[in-house]
Amino acid sequence: MELYTGLQKLTIKNSGLRSIQPRAFAKNPHLRYINLSSNRLTTLSWQLFQTLSLRELRLEQNFFNCSCDIRWMQLWQEQGEAKLNSQNLYCISADGSQLPLFRMNISQCDLPEISVSHVNLTVREGDNAVITCNGSGSPLPDVDWIVTGLQSINTHQTNLNWTNVHAINLTLVNVTSEDNGFTLTCIAENVVGMSNASVALTVHYPPRVVSLEEPELRLEHCIEFVVRGNPPPTLHWLHNGQPLRESKIIRVEYYQEGEVSEGCLLFNKPTHYNNGNYTLIAKNPLGTANQTINGHFLKEPFPESTDNFVSFYEVSPTPPITVTHKPEEDTFGVSIAVGLAAFACVLLVVLFIMINKYGRRSKFGMKGPVAVISGEEDSASPLHHINHGITTPSSLDAGPDTVVIGMTRIPVIENPQYFRQGHNCHKPDTYVQHIKRRDIVLKRELGEGAFGKVFLAECYNLSPTKDKMLVAVKALKDPTLAARKDFQREAELLTNLQHEHIVKFYGVCGDGDPLIMVFEYMKHGDLNKFLRAHGPDAMILVDGQPRQAKGELGLSQMLHIASQIASGMVYLASQHFVHRDLATRNCLVGANLLVKIGDFGMSRDVYSTDYYREGPCQKGPFSMSWQRQRLAASAASTVSLDFVSGVRGLGRAVHTQTTSWQTLERNFHGLGPLSTSLPLPPTTGASFNLHGSFLPKPLMCFRCLMGRKHGGGVGGP
Repeated sequence: MELYTGLQKLTIKNSGLRSIQPRAFAKNPHLRYINLSSNRLTTLSWQLFQTLSLRELRLEQNFFNCSCDIRWMQLWQEQGEAKLNSQNLYCISADGSQLPLFRMNISQCDLPEISVSHVNLTVREGDNAVITCNGSGSPLPDVDWIVTGLQSINTHQTNLNWTNVHAINLTLVNVTSEDNGFTLTCIAENVVGMSNASVALTVHYPPRVVSLEEPELRLEHCIEFVVRGNPPPTLHWLHNGQPLRESKIIRVEYYQEGEVSEGCLLFNKPTHYNNGNYTLIAKNPLGTANQTINGHFLKEPFPESTDNFVSFYEVSPTPPITVTHKPEEDTFGVSIAVGLAAFACVLLVVLFIMINKYGRRSKFGMKGPVAVISGEEDSASPLHHINHGITTPSSLDAGPDTVVIGMTRIPVIENPQYFRQGHNCHKPDTYVQHIKRRDIVLKRELGEGAFGKVFLAECYNLSPTKDKMLVAVKALKDPTLAARKDFQREAELLTNLQHEHIVKFYGVCGDGDPLIMVFEYMKHGDLNKFLRAHGPDAMILVDGQPRQAKGELGLSQMLHIASQIASGMVYLASQHFVHRDLATRNCLVGANLLVKIGDFGMSRDVYSTDYYREGPCQKGPFSMSWQRQRLAASAASTVSLDFVSGVRGLGRAVHTQTTSWQTLERNFHGLGPLSTSLPLPPTTGASFNLHGSFLPKPLMCFRCLMGRKHGGGVGGP
């Protein structure tokens, strides 16, 4: 049977089978049904089925010998194990008569009894310990300890004190902390069955600081630590040798699971005053452990000068000092020097103010046919600011953080994904707004995705003009450190995006678990469902449920939706951001047909069939339905190709609005994993992309609009 490791059902009938070895099914752990009826079995061991989880065992029409060897069958029949209680089983007695199995009476044939000297054993690390296990019964059982995986050195010693008791001692030598929580199991076996008893091993040992990391910036600065000890140690912190007190700026958060304590010493916007050595002290009744790390958060703005140091020398007797008056010329010279120094300081201050007032204006106010960002960004930045030689009020008033596009002035915030290590270092950090958990009151659940659950909530103290307002909150369900880093990365990204057609991000709630993101609430949900609810087939099916029709959208309304999406994409392009997955499901609809772009990161509601992976090196899924053919065929991505893909995504969003082809829409969302070596169905969006074709013009679409939509995918990026 060793060759059939996946076997689940076994039937052996009318074969004249007389005996089976006790370990015959050891390699068949998946067996659930065994039929051994109508054979010549006279005895059968319970050890044959010891490792199996049998649902049914058929043993009818086998004439077993009435003996202690089949006592286990009688016990199973009484307990209803493996459906033996529904079978008519018989055995042949010593006088040759046939006897129903449930009437068999065999003396001195029972399950073994077992006892241990300790139920819970507590020792210190390095100590020795002895545990005794006693097995009794008739027939006399075999007794043994199961210690697989035990790290401490152990020895077994067997003692047969009486004819009906079998005792065995287990000796643990130099117990190690690695065995803390280990379960020692003693078993006693005879022909009737098996009994067992367990001993929980607890090892007490002094604390150890497993790791103490340097400060790392997440949502807040974190000194991460891991400490082990049993009993669990108490934790204390020192700053430059002095006890550290928790405050609004510094606090400790950690999680304790068994003997392991893991967490962070958190700093909220630390300054140079928080620089220094931080010592973690872990203490329990068995000892103390400590470890020190240097934390450097900010340079001192005015480092102390060495000229102010005063040296102390041994004083020797000196002759009397004769005081003489200095000439008046020296006093006059000092006055002139002080006056010149003051004049120079005033002049420098005036020059500094003028440079800041007039010099920075020219960054985006250059005249001429082409004006680009000055400085180091001239050659590296893919974004250029053009006014075609026309001076407008908006361009004249444009500040250092704005860019003029056409007749619209858009505030520019540098993209942290492009400039995290570059010239952005001179610009103050944009801090994520923190919202107190007590100010958030959950109302109901809106949905759930890979990121976590989304709730409708009321948020207090968020707006200076309103006591409370409705918001949408996303709760992080995965509390791992990697998930927290992703959470911080998206929070920083969303904080830097501020536009009337980008979903507004209010901030995060990081005091406790779960971590929460707070967004503005868009009452009509995502644009995909909104369009279906207002389409020609809305009366038939919306979200899989029949609903009452809400009225179709007119052409002007659909163009208004498309123009809002385009406005948001223009803003994203000006910020050097590429959405890469612009689709109606990733846009949200508010009151008065207000449409905003959302879902930039880990919280995206992914339709898994719209995403594909190409090759073993592809790091993540990419949307196939709105990629141009070059990108779809190679699964490669560059900044320029991503931008063109965004434009094609906008065209796809417009096409979704202006057509009611539900069959085509289902093809998009039902498409399986893509293989570019095989031909694709001609009716799928991926096939249109790979063959360079376009989706057909909807009935309600102007020719000029189709030209604009197709123009985004022609030529090189």
